Amino acid sequence: MFPPVPDRALLELARTEGGPGTLALLVRDQHTRRLLLLRAVLDAAEGADRSVCTPGQKARLREDWALLAAADRAGAPAPRDPRTGSPAPPPAPARDRLFHPLTGPWARSCLRALDGGGRRPARDLAHFSALAAVAAARAGLSFTTRLTARDGVLTLPSLGALHTAASGDAPVDVTYDGDRMTLRQPDAPDVTVHLESGVGAWSGALAWTPAHALPGLLPASPPLPLDDLDPYRDLPDGPRYGTASRPVTLDEAERKRWHQAWSGAAAALRSGGAHRLAETAALLRCLVPLGVPPDIGAGRGSCSATRREAFGALLSSTPPDPVTFAATVVHELQHAKLAALSDLLTLHQADPEPRYFAPWRPDPRPYDGLLQGTYSHLAMAAFYQRRALLTRRPDREWAWAQHARYHAQVGAALPALVGSPDLTPRGRRFVDEMAATYERLAEHPAPRGHTARAQAYVRAARALWRRRHAPALPRPNE
Repeated sequence: MFPPVPDRALLELARTEGGPGTLALLVRDQHTRRLLLLRAVLDAAEGADRSVCTPGQKARLREDWALLAAADRAGAPAPRDPRTGSPAPPPAPARDRLFHPLTGPWARSCLRALDGGGRRPARDLAHFSALAAVAAARAGLSFTTRLTARDGVLTLPSLGALHTAASGDAPVDVTYDGDRMTLRQPDAPDVTVHLESGVGAWSGALAWTPAHALPGLLPASPPLPLDDLDPYRDLPDGPRYGTASRPVTLDEAERKRWHQAWSGAAAALRSGGAHRLAETAALLRCLVPLGVPPDIGAGRGSCSATRREAFGALLSSTPPDPVTFAATVVHELQHAKLAALSDLLTLHQADPEPRYFAPWRPDPRPYDGLLQGTYSHLAMAAFYQRRALLTRRPDREWAWAQHARYHAQVGAALPALVGSPDLTPRGRRFVDEMAATYERLAEHPAPRGHTARAQAYVRAARALWRRRHAPALPRPNE
């Protein structure tokens, strides 16, 4: 069912690159997995005990799936004519909703609840009703349905959110007549909503907050959702996300700063290599704003994250400038690419014991974490090297400093990756090609001062790490 990974694609990805065919392979596979995950939700609901999922909830889930299927049929695009060579049409509205990155966290949450994870799936299933209603409206189907607001907010993904008159979980009757949507609730005026193309819907009612999007990255690209409304956009608890802050709802000033950074992101990405712009256009499907951590301040930094179950989403604090934004995109998309590749094949069989030194982290890392970090840092070293070779002062000096730092960090981490006996044969090819890419970067070294400072930083980080962690580790790790 899942496609094989050609050697050409494996080596492209090992170089932190990826041509159109390789990126399309990752996207198709992730979409297939999403459909299987959604089928698992349906099957789990049908098989759940009535104490977990009531007969009424099961019946409503079947109704929502039927509405979603009708929207899929009604909104299916015409097939591409292979003789014209025209690009593939966008997915139907129903699949567009199902493939949206944040539908993945919803499905995982739903499965956990249906599996008896300590809570009932009522809220998760209610959100699916909203997904089905949005898909039907986007496909132009008329319908009437009852939805349930969560904590006084009814979120309609890609359209916006209604703040209900009643607090808590409140019913909202929704009617769509093929032209406009009417939201009706007890003891409150009706709210009329007009759908916009792609993302968003406008209304004169103060209770309505429209969804927002940034302009398409390329002239032919669709708008990119800037999602500060979806209830499933939050990061899970746990150490994986470090000091990343929580998702926030943007005000007008913050939204303007996002637009300003995004307006220069395409040029900044292109300056780091045309493939960086191409992979962003192919993979990035959603931006989720995070709060700015207090330790970042007003400099060039930001915090960011990706979620494996939300392929295509990037979570980031407000970018301070287009170059930092572009670098964040490059960094996080490498995590998404490597995670998607790891779904297709096994690169290593290392255990999860945290024992490896990574100069960008104060704590020991497991092998997989070291591989993920080294991979993204290798891409950053290449990105900043290209910028350094193209730009002028002072941007050139900043780029060289960044390149030297990332290059030195990769050099410190690669020996543990390459020397691992836990690599599979294809994992060995992948890591060896990463090492070859690192060596090719040395053909255009940073100025001596930047290199010396970067190497001194890595030596100091290694010495501090050894004092803190090496005595407690089960075996040598470098």
